[in-house]
This record gives sequence, C-alpha cells and structure tokens, in this order.
Amino acid sequence: MNAVRRYAILDTPPDGAFDRVTAIAARLLGTPIAIVSIVDTDRIWFKSHHGLDVKQIPRNSGLCSSAILQAEPWLVTDARHDPRTLVNPLVAGEFGLQFYLGVPLHTHDGFNLGTLCVLDTQPRTVTQDQLDTLTDLASVVMDQLELRLSAMRSIAEKEAALNHSHLMAEEIDHRVMNSLHLIVSMLSIQSAQLGSSEAAKEISRAATKIFAVANVHKHINVGKAASTLDSADYLVQLCAGLSTMLGSESQMVISVDAVPLALDSEQLSRIGLIVNELVTNALKYGASKINVHLTPYQHQCCLTVSDNGRGLPTDFDVHKMSGLGMKVITELVKNLDGSLSHEPNADLGGTAFQIIFSPVFKTRLPARLVPDGLLR
Repeated sequence: MNAVRRYAILDTPPDGAFDRVTAIAARLLGTPIAIVSIVDTDRIWFKSHHGLDVKQIPRNSGLCSSAILQAEPWLVTDARHDPRTLVNPLVAGEFGLQFYLGVPLHTHDGFNLGTLCVLDTQPRTVTQDQLDTLTDLASVVMDQLELRLSAMRSIAEKEAALNHSHLMAEEIDHRVMNSLHLIVSMLSIQSAQLGSSEAAKEISRAATKIFAVANVHKHINVGKAASTLDSADYLVQLCAGLSTMLGSESQMVISVDAVPLALDSEQLSRIGLIVNELVTNALKYGASKINVHLTPYQHQCCLTVSDNGRGLPTDFDVHKMSGLGMKVITELVKNLDGSLSHEPNADLGGTAFQIIFSPVFKTRLPARLVPDGLLR
C-alpha cells in the first residue's frame, strides 16, 4: 500500500492518456471491457474503465487482487470452469464474468500497484501476440505513472526551494529592519545626550532619514503581512516615505494619483520596487517633481512614473542598459508579465516611464476595489 500511496494516483480525475490505452487494449484483444485498476486496501479503483460505467468495486470481489500476487499475467479463459474463480461474485453473480486477462502494473522497485486488464462475458482464448501486446500496453501505463510521479517530485522540490528562498528573504528583511531600527535608537540616544547643539540636530535629522528608509523598506516588502492591500494607500505611503528619505536636500515633491485596486501583495511589492527605482533614478537626473499614476487601462493596469528632470538621451534603450537599476526594473516588469516603455514628459519636461501589466486580484477587499472594466 505504501507504493500505491507514493504514486498518489487514487481518486484522481480521468486522464486521456490512460483512457487511450484501455481503448486500444479493448480493440486489439477484441474485448468489450478494458480497465486500468489500482488495488487499494479495501477496494479496487479504476483509473480508466473502457466499456464499463463503474469507478470501483470491493477488493474481495475483483480478480485484480489475485492478479497482483504474481509477476506474470493472470489469465482466466472460462471462469465458469476455473477453480480459482468459481465462487467469485463477478462470475457467479449477475455480471456473468467469464474471461479475464490482467497484466500487473509493476514498479521499478518490485511492487504491483494494480493491473491493465481486459474482460468479457464470453469465454475466449488469447494468442501469444495478444498477450505480448497487453504486456507492452501495461508498460505504457507504468511509464505514464512514473512520469506523473517524476513531475510531482519535481514540483515538490521546486516548491521547497521556493519556500526556502522566501524564508531566507524574510529573514534578511527582518534583520535589515532590526538593524535600521537599532541605528535609529542609537542615534536618538546620542542626540538626547548632546542636548540642543547643532550636532544633536544633525544626528536627529540622520535618524529621521534612516527611519524613513526603514518605512520605505517595510512598504516595498509587503510579503505576507497581508494578502491584499489597497494599491492607492500603498503607493501614497510608499511615496511619502521616499519623499522623506530623498526630499530634504533635493526639495523633491512626489504626487500620487492611483485608483484603489485590490491587487495581490506580491504584485504590489514588485510595483513598489519599480516605483522606488524610477524615483531614485529621476533624482539622479535632476528631477524635483515626480508624478506616480496607477490607473485601469483596457482590461489591464497602467503604472506611469513621470518627472521634470533633464530627460534621457535620444538613443536611450531600457532593454540595453547596463546599469543595475534598469536591469532590476526590466526584470520586475517581466515578472509582472508587463511591457515597459518611455517617452518625453509633455507636462513636466522630463521623462515618463509607462508599465502596462495584467492585474492579479484577491477577493478579500470590497468589490468596489475591483473595477468592472478590469474583469473579463
């Protein structure tokens, strides 16, 4: 039974690959019924059942439970005269089974999971070619089961690796946040010890900056704090933190115009990282005014970050830039299954970056946060 559980095949939906095998088996051996059976503790469950509208039978009434006890095919040419089957309810009862040929589904480590079997209500004989054909088809069934098991293991390994990477990322985020708050606490203590001196004021300003960095970090890394967030509130809070963190020397003003959408938290995190990169990049190009827009756009969403900076060179290509910032942005846009473009900003005179992406919605926020125009 451990082998049966390992393949996780019981009670799975119908599968065309197995149905084709039973149809071929019935046609080549000339029987009305062909079955892929899996023998469970107290039942025989049918993964595929050609010519029979039954999904399972009790284990003690099926011939498959006997067939799996040996490595060779189990053949009954006339069940009415075979001492092995005379008292079987399928033979003696209304069904009237008379012919059975079952080939065990043999695993690579020596276990029989069930059979590929053909049945008839008339006695019949089989040739060696027919026996070999059914044996080959049983191998095809096992190949399908092995492929399915291999795929499940691969998925499980990838999920485990992904969970591990998420755990490591959360641990790093936690350590970064703790370190930032520790620095803020130490600077606050030092500022208090210095009283009202100019040095104390500078230290206090530095503490405020670092606290703003911590807040930006918190908002970008939404993580598992909430399964859904209002995108408008999220962007307002994120940009407020960025303004505090970057704005004192540059007098930068960041305005946000965003439709409140119930976006998935991971998608919001990616959007937050994109906004963070574009805003800091705009500052590098001399921008003092930045507009962040998030609006519905033809069954998708459009994120626009525009600035009044010096603008970009005419030959600028976001997909050919070697800088880390643009590489991060293009990779994040790819993760959003979106498109990235840029153009001169007609309103402010700088540059406008535009990201078009398909929104991923969750359902825990009110329906008003999922506009009708975005639902297909």
